[in-house]
Amino acid sequence: MDNQPIILERVFNAPIDKVWNALTNNEEMKIWYFQLPEFIPVIGFEFRFIGGPTADRQYLHICEITAVEPKKKLAHSWRYDGYDGISFVTWELWDEDSTTRLRLTHNGLETFPHSNPDFAKENFEIGWASILDSSLGNYLST
Repeated sequence: MDNQPIILERVFNAPIDKVWNALTNNEEMKIWYFQLPEFIPVIGFEFRFIGGPTADRQYLHICEITAVEPKKKLAHSWRYDGYDGISFVTWELWDEDSTTRLRLTHNGLETFPHSNPDFAKENFEIGWASILDSSLGNYLST
């Protein structure tokens, strides 16, 4: 696995307030992202969720908020219970008149066990592209 981060940029036809709310309001996140019992955009807050590629291959994700700049940046760690490695996800926003530019960066993927194909960088690239294009994109267009 190479050490280059995943970097994806999208421009959404939505005001920055709506995009920020989608990224930080747990009730909104439940519509397009993961089902989190609780989410508070405060440095140090830990959140967990279960997810995986198939019903029989699910992982407990453990994440901790590492940076919050309202309407600009949200960052958190991303690791898996019972597995070595830790990665970091950063969501950055730019207000571009009536649209919002979002850049998602996920780095540190090379720290996950190479022996588990579920942790391959390509799977993260596909997953994040789907989340941004389908899940978040569809949510923001409503």
